[in-house]
Amino acid sequence: EMCLLQVFCTLFSFRNVCISTVLESFCVTSPRLLCIATEQKSTGQTLEDDQSQSQNEPKAEPSSAEKMLIEEKAKLEEQLKEITDKYKRALADTENLRQRSQKLVEEAKLYGIQRFCKDLLEVADILEKATESVPKEELKDENPHLKNLYDGLVMTEVQIQKVFKKHGLLKLNPVGAKFDPYEHEALFHMPMEGKEPGSIALVSKVGYKLHGRTLRPALVGVVKET
Repeated sequence: EMCLLQVFCTLFSFRNVCISTVLESFCVTSPRLLCIATEQKSTGQTLEDDQSQSQNEPKAEPSSAEKMLIEEKAKLEEQLKEITDKYKRALADTENLRQRSQKLVEEAKLYGIQRFCKDLLEVADILEKATESVPKEELKDENPHLKNLYDGLVMTEVQIQKVFKKHGLLKLNPVGAKFDPYEHEALFHMPMEGKEPGSIALVSKVGYKLHGRTLRPALVGVVKET
């Protein structure tokens, strides 16, 4: 029994020592924790006060150096805008010049032979007159020389018209067509029954067009109202 009593007293004294130790450590550390919490709260309030004060304060006016920089920036932006506009205009002018030059080159290719064609038209007119002047009743087997000559002229005329067509030169023989001042040249006006006024009754000389452009107008007689 004495042994049990001693053990119980020992345990009780050890328990009291632990409790007192815990209480002492808590008393030491709790003021530090309270101080830290108080400092954090005061710091947060100070930051909030500083932010609200900075928002409420009026913005400071820019200095003279800042004003000079702003003015210089505006000037540079205006100069950049002007240079950009001039650059775009220059590009547009260059593109227009390129297109005009290309068009002139193409027209030179198409119509560069018009003077040569005009000279050949006289040859074609002579061939046409020569074949028309041969009387058809003389073209017989009894007269082979004339017949062969006529056939040769006809073949030459056909071949030269093929060459003209190959290079864009087309013949205009507008008998019965409506008079067009861009393609025809009226030599005279004449009344004619059964023909519409303003139509072409007679072609004195055929015309030609080179790639759609009138190279030589046809010389015609136009029907007038009776």
